[in-house]
Amino acid sequence: MEDLKNRKFVSRLIISVLTEQRNVREAIKLFPETKDRNIECAYHALVHYEADEDLRKYDIEYRDAQNEYLEYIAQTLDSGKDLPKNIINEYKPYYTGYAHLWNNSFKGMIKEFLRFINIEQS
Repeated sequence: MEDLKNRKFVSRLIISVLTEQRNVREAIKLFPETKDRNIECAYHALVHYEADEDLRKYDIEYRDAQNEYLEYIAQTLDSGKDLPKNIINEYKPYYTGYAHLWNNSFKGMIKEFLRFINIEQS
């Protein structure tokens, strides 16, 4: 029951980003702590969306495809269904520890972002 409530909430967060009612940073700060891979996947898809901001400005086809992808994730979560395994697996490398924990410090956020984009840290 809690997972369904959280999925619907995350769906609304994604839609609020796509409709420019909220920016990505605001949305990801509101993500619920969970072990639901579907919600974690949505989190990482939004982080990826923000990371591609410059590319989205110059490549309209990419922007449209990414918007449709996020809309699909939002609709699936809103319906309470699981995301397809291939989408869950696409973000599997990033599931080590819930990324939401970086909100506690700026340094933690930078480390998490660097890990997300696969830059080795010393």
